[in-house]
Amino acid sequence: MAAITNLLIEQGANFSSTITLYNDDDTVFNLTDYTAAGQIRKSYSSSSASATFSIAFSADRSAGQITLSLTPTQTAALEEGRYVYDIEVTSSDSVVTRVIQGTVTVSPNVTR
Repeated sequence: MAAITNLLIEQGANFSSTITLYNDDDTVFNLTDYTAAGQIRKSYSSSSASATFSIAFSADRSAGQITLSLTPTQTAALEEGRYVYDIEVTSSDSVVTRVIQGTVTVSPNVTR
């Protein structure tokens, strides 16, 4: 089952969050030979993504760490409010696993 992690994104600013992934038995998820993808949508039924995360793996993929990031341009394009997101990893043999999910709260910026 995917871990639930809620995120706060500041509109118009860089966003970056490093997350360590764990297996159901609380061991670190070895990300060797995996790819990852993640999107933010206004609702679960939205037909298009509001933003797509850039996802980087730590140099030691066996450490189970990924870093999610968005540029200031991407966060500026998000309207204030609540969204949903998830992150999926895909193994070399095409098995897809949802590892993180939750809500995203976008706080508005004043400085432009």
